[in-house]
Amino acid sequence: MTQTIVAETGTQRTLGYVLEIGHPDGGARCHLDVTEAHANRHDVLHGGIAATLLDNAMGATSSLTVDDTGRTPFLTVSMSTQFLAPAHAGTRVTATGRVTGGGRSLLFLAAALVDQEGRLIATGTGVFKRARLDRGGDA
Repeated sequence: MTQTIVAETGTQRTLGYVLEIGHPDGGARCHLDVTEAHANRHDVLHGGIAATLLDNAMGATSSLTVDDTGRTPFLTVSMSTQFLAPAHAGTRVTATGRVTGGGRSLLFLAAALVDQEGRLIATGTGVFKRARLDRGGDA
């Protein structure tokens, strides 16, 4: 059963994206209704926001490998993003993460950002590591 996580973090509240977990494929999804507030000077979705959606989808997907709530912290070790097409205000975009490999300490992931028509906007790959928090709360 899918679960929607809304406004849980400052980034979610600021950007307005929604995180969705619980899909049978194990991949987390980040949905964003693109507005002018998300646009760059060329009136298209800012690349940094597209990368943020991909990163969050991959990070939550990493967490889902050990925690059904998707809240176990994973750190982004590295990430690469490819921008393929513009998304304009009025468009809904969705980033979906998937595990592509890994071992005991690192996970390898990929994500795709598509619009509501299924057009590929951006892709990303990343390496993620489970955060080990000490008593002080630092990673």
